[in-house]
Amino acid sequence: MALSEYTKEFKYNLKLASPVMLGMLGHTFVSFVDNIMVGQLGAAELAAVSLGNSFIFIAMSLGIGFSTAITPLVAEADSEGNFSKGKSVFKHGVFLCTVVGLLLFGSLLLAKPLMEVMDQPEEVVVLAKPYLDLVAFSLVPLIIFQGFKQFSDGLSITKYPMYATLLANIVNVAVNYVLIFGKWGFPELGIVGAAIGTLVSRFIMLGFLWWLLAKKKKSKAYVTNIKFLDLYRQPLRKLTNLGFPSAMQMFFEVAIFTAAIWLSGLLGKNAQAANQIALNLSSMTFMVATGLSVAAMIRVGNQKGLKDYKALKRIAESIFFLGTILAVVFALLFVLGHQWLPKLYVNSEDLLVSADLQEVVEVASILLLTAAVFQISDSLQVIALGALRGLQDVKIPTLMTFIAYWVIGFPISYFLGTEDQLGSMGIWIGLIAGLTSAGIMLFFRFRYLTRRLISNT
Repeated sequence: MALSEYTKEFKYNLKLASPVMLGMLGHTFVSFVDNIMVGQLGAAELAAVSLGNSFIFIAMSLGIGFSTAITPLVAEADSEGNFSKGKSVFKHGVFLCTVVGLLLFGSLLLAKPLMEVMDQPEEVVVLAKPYLDLVAFSLVPLIIFQGFKQFSDGLSITKYPMYATLLANIVNVAVNYVLIFGKWGFPELGIVGAAIGTLVSRFIMLGFLWWLLAKKKKSKAYVTNIKFLDLYRQPLRKLTNLGFPSAMQMFFEVAIFTAAIWLSGLLGKNAQAANQIALNLSSMTFMVATGLSVAAMIRVGNQKGLKDYKALKRIAESIFFLGTILAVVFALLFVLGHQWLPKLYVNSEDLLVSADLQEVVEVASILLLTAAVFQISDSLQVIALGALRGLQDVKIPTLMTFIAYWVIGFPISYFLGTEDQLGSMGIWIGLIAGLTSAGIMLFFRFRYLTRRLISNT
């Protein structure tokens, strides 16, 4: 097939994915702002946010992963012109997201004592506990928001979640500023102030998205006059059968990155803070690939509804191609900026006199070179997952992600990530191995399924 058959899809793919990218970057930017502001307080505070967020990211992965079941079903119903099916998916999906959000909040409160037995620095644990309480509660509005977002994406209305996320960032920065540092007469709360900023911004984000969707003609009938307790077993089962494996896929990936945080904590607070900086920067570029993954899920879901499998394959492959190009660009940026990017996270004056912060920046600079390497495989695996979700194929990909991250990746991180081996670099070599394995397996899974669909028509 001619190259132009793929590149001609770039414009629409980017138009669809760009708001998702910006919205997802907005979610990550909340963490980015928290890290930069908290980093001004010291290495222990930054490490405490890292430890608290390691619990949050695991729970968040389950909730966000579960909500992704909504998008392909709504996209399929939209292409079929089936309003009642789409509204049923939305109603049951948001109900399940609410339940999942409450369960995750309760689970995090029960899991908090694990901090005491994880062999983490004591001063870090003391600071992390009150931070975790508030950010854990913010998962409830966040997961409900994800239900609305996935529905909106399924209707190809990708801008509204972006607007809501941008508003949340503005609120988060403002609340952080006054509460972390005690400005304008407010109390100086440190990292607890950062947690309050996250909580407030997520409630506002949810309310604003609902308001936007209720105003738009295409979505108004879906999100108003809803009987949330008038539920049926079949759509609940359908969403759960798609959502649970999708949640586990995201969990397996996020959990290995969380394990990297815990393993780095065994090396000390400086290694843990450096790991947090490198992870936060990597997650920002990852959100671009995630945006393309959502575009793949929407467009594959639409073509599945139309039963045009040749176009489905070509469109998905064009997104793989675009994702690879962007991943290479980000890899080059990490290589070129690996020495100065980590300095954004620390106080420049303290950096000159603090040996701890100097070590944090030095280690983070090295890790960014490693992060540059896995940009391509990370992009490939998340876009392939989106395309497979669009096909509503989730069970085999779940097994593949488990093998990639926990049979291949984690043992390498665990073995090489000790002080007498390669330390922080060894941990990240394991991450590269896991992401690359996942990318290869998922890509070939998608090729196998699409070729079979085409041959059967």
